[in-house]
Parts: sequence; structure tokens; C-alpha cells
Amino acid sequence: MDDSNYIQDLISEGEHEQQDFKYKVTDAMKLSRSVSAFANTSGGRLLVGVRDDGVVSGVRSEEEIYMLHAAANEYCRPSANIHFDTYHVGKHTVVVATVPRSQHRPVMGVAPDGRRMAYIRISDENIIATPVHLQLWRDEESTRPLVLQYTDEESTFLHLLDGQSALPLNQLVRKSNMSRQRVVRLMARLIRFGVVSCEYIGGKFLFRTQ
Repeated sequence: MDDSNYIQDLISEGEHEQQDFKYKVTDAMKLSRSVSAFANTSGGRLLVGVRDDGVVSGVRSEEEIYMLHAAANEYCRPSANIHFDTYHVGKHTVVVATVPRSQHRPVMGVAPDGRRMAYIRISDENIIATPVHLQLWRDEESTRPLVLQYTDEESTFLHLLDGQSALPLNQLVRKSNMSRQRVVRLMARLIRFGVVSCEYIGGKFLFRTQ
């Protein structure tokens, strides 16, 4: 398959959890959010030189490649791996920047207000991760054995969720009368055991029993 056909095949998939189009790269800090989201989720690729409507416009300068490097290595913490491949489509050059899923999450990008935040990729959006996601990733890095004990606290918490519609984290904290950090740690453990699920609905992360 030649370069043009390969890129057109990718474009035909549209933007999704593992693919994003970038008409041009002008802001490395903004791009760090996409890199963070791919690294924290399932990995993905940025097609640089492709407009949102799928039209190939081409990479305009080497400065855009520099900004991709900067997004991954200077604005992401820890630095994210990124690999570049160049393809020629007619008179245009398209760069495919591939970001693998990180083995050391969370990878933090730079939010619009300048704070470092972790992002995850949902459909074609980069969404700020919840404290529960952060705790899940910390637990994955831990060498301690994963144990779930059904104490009175866990039982009370599960009873709160059982039969309820999905609830956001803040409501769970209020209804449980537990500290926010305790709820976050408990939710992360319950999710890892497959007892509770986290869903993104209507612009919010909601939690429910499986």
C-alpha cells in the first residue's frame, strides 16, 4: 500500500479514541493534553497535516515537529514516548505521531489554566481524569497485594450504590459521610475487583455497581 492510500485509510476511520487529526500544531502545551490522554488510555496517533474534516493540508514547517517533541518531552510529566513517521500524499506531507500507552501512569499534561493534569481519551475527546483514575494508577504501581475485605464500611458503601442510578464522586462522598480520600481509595479498589464501574455520561464520570 502506498503512502496516499495508507493515510486515506486512516482518515476514513475519522477521529476516535486512538486517533486525532491536527490541521497544524501551534501550541505545545495544548498538544500535551492529547499526548497525556493517549498515554493514559490505550495509546493513539496524531495525524498532523489533516484538517478536522479529513482534508489533507500537509505539515507546514519543521517547527510543528519540534512542538510535538516539546509536548511529549517538555510539557508532559513524566515524559511520554512518541514516534514519528512521515508520509507523502500528493504534494503534501503528513506526519503520523504515535503515542503508546504508558507503563507509568498518570502522564500529566498542561491544562488551560497552567496546572498539570492527567487526561484520558474518551471517543474523540481529551477528558480530565478523576481522583479515582489517579488512585487506580497509583495502585497499579504498588507492589502490595490487592485485597478487598468486606468490612462494615465496604458493605455500607455498596448498599448505598446498590439500586441507585449512577452517581458522581461528589454525591458519593456526601451520601456516604466518609472522607473524600477514603471514598476515592475504596472506589479504586472496587473498580479493580470489577464490583463497580465508571462511566462517562453527559459530561460527567458516574459510578455504579456492576
